[in-house]
Amino acid sequence: MTLTFLGTGTSIGVPAIGCECEVCRSTEPKDKRLRSCAMLETDGGLRVLIDCGPDFRQQINRYPFEKFNNGKIWQTANGEPVRHFGKLDAVLVSHIHFDHVGGIDDLRPFAWFGDVDIYAKNDVIEGLHQTMPYCFRAALYPGVPHLKMHEARHGETIHISRPERKQMNIFYGGADMQGHMRNDTREIVIEPATDTLDITPFTVMHGKLPILGYRIGKLTYITDMKTLPEESWPILDGTETLVINALRFQKEHHSHHLVDDAVKVARQIGARQTYLIHVTHDIGTHDCANSRLPQGIQFAFDEQQITV
Repeated sequence: MTLTFLGTGTSIGVPAIGCECEVCRSTEPKDKRLRSCAMLETDGGLRVLIDCGPDFRQQINRYPFEKFNNGKIWQTANGEPVRHFGKLDAVLVSHIHFDHVGGIDDLRPFAWFGDVDIYAKNDVIEGLHQTMPYCFRAALYPGVPHLKMHEARHGETIHISRPERKQMNIFYGGADMQGHMRNDTREIVIEPATDTLDITPFTVMHGKLPILGYRIGKLTYITDMKTLPEESWPILDGTETLVINALRFQKEHHSHHLVDDAVKVARQIGARQTYLIHVTHDIGTHDCANSRLPQGIQFAFDEQQITV
């Protein structure tokens, strides 16, 4: 499987608005952090989005939406296939805070392929009904994303598959340079996935708020954690790759891990490789911050891709 870090920043992102610190003024791309979000792809073609914050539109537009460009596979200058993010097989939501759900309206194009399946705790589902009521009415407003909500519960495995081939015609709007609207309909084929994916949600405490982490094969993904309940530890057994939040090095926070907290959890779990996310400008520049970490632990950066 491949995990792409679409964003690795905390709720304010990096650079922070109005900040003139050296980190926020850095021109190094790795010091630019959009809100935390990730895309998991299986070798058999399944795609799972983890959280969908307010930067999602900007994050996903870095990649082609379709596999083909006028009948030819998108390629780099070196002739390598370019990753594309079309059909989504599932969206996993950790909790209702805006930096994790603020981009759900931007899932509209993915609804072209059918309902978007979203997995979340019941309080998240209720919260989205309040903040996005236009997506859940009997008579939907034209163009809204078609969302299919599924309650995710601690310890209850979610099974993801795509067994069927789908063929459809998709209308593309837009205009030419003179503002003449186009009427472009293309045939899109969604091939079946050749594998399946089992995902186990588990409870994480974000201060006093119970939220969800996700165990996916040998990968464990945790964000916004302060503490981990006893009942969640067994689900993490056998984790080889850990993604976990680490806000900064200093100054205690009431609901987020610091770096030392994340390192301690990584060692308790016994993960071979740990990637730190949901970080602020307070960590320093990416390279300097990484030099302070023990072997096997590193800060992730936006657009980084890892094999898990």
